Amino acid sequence: MNPREDAPLEAHDDSSDRVATPDTGVRTALVVVSVLLLLEAAAMVALVIWLVIDLFSLEPSSYATAIALLVLVAIGAIWVVTVALGSLRQAPWSRAAAIVWQILQVSIAVGAFQGLFARPDVGWALLVPAITVVGLLLWAPVRLAYTRPEDDAAEL
Repeated sequence: MNPREDAPLEAHDDSSDRVATPDTGVRTALVVVSVLLLLEAAAMVALVIWLVIDLFSLEPSSYATAIALLVLVAIGAIWVVTVALGSLRQAPWSRAAAIVWQILQVSIAVGAFQGLFARPDVGWALLVPAITVVGLLLWAPVRLAYTRPEDDAAEL
């Protein structure tokens, strides 16, 4: 089955390098994905700043653990910022990376709903955007918007 069969006919022009003029729904979906990824990136950067402030203002029980956590969160923040910027350019690699990030976010959200220190508010704040982004990125017209022109030619 050709993946383009479920795409709207007027959205693709074989002579152009990209999807010619995506309809309003696809454009809106692309904006929503990019905005949510940028908000997640901003939240990760804020978390790094918060952890740095905590490291210097409070005495952790283990400096090694606190620094390791800070490094891991900083790496995650760099990754999410890179994915969000790639999504703005509709880079093909950013779609897969965004889906991976959303799956990680869903797993954290599930953990936030459970346990002794359950925080359903945090769980919902993580779960709703993650499911929204994954759903939009798996929608065929959005998926096609993230493809390269040479990938389009190979399918024909």
